[in-house]
Amino acid sequence: MQTDEKGELQMAGNAVDVLVHIDQTLNHERLAAVTRAIAAMSGVATAEGHDAKPHLVIVTYDSEQVSAQQILAAVKAQGVNAELVGL
Repeated sequence: MQTDEKGELQMAGNAVDVLVHIDQTLNHERLAAVTRAIAAMSGVATAEGHDAKPHLVIVTYDSEQVSAQQILAAVKAQGVNAELVGL
């Protein structure tokens, strides 16, 4: 990913959104840790989770750099059960 003249991330490939549904109810710290793990992945532009909906994380990523299955694997590596919901 590259940044534009304003310093905002620009994806070289295909921007895709996916919703990750987490089966467990996570507290703020745990949801933040899962979200940070996703956001740290190469090819992920954003990963957002909110306390009001602790079962959901929306991820925007470059499908040429990372796959939805890799994102799901990273979530599961955090010790939670989850599945993908396409947007």
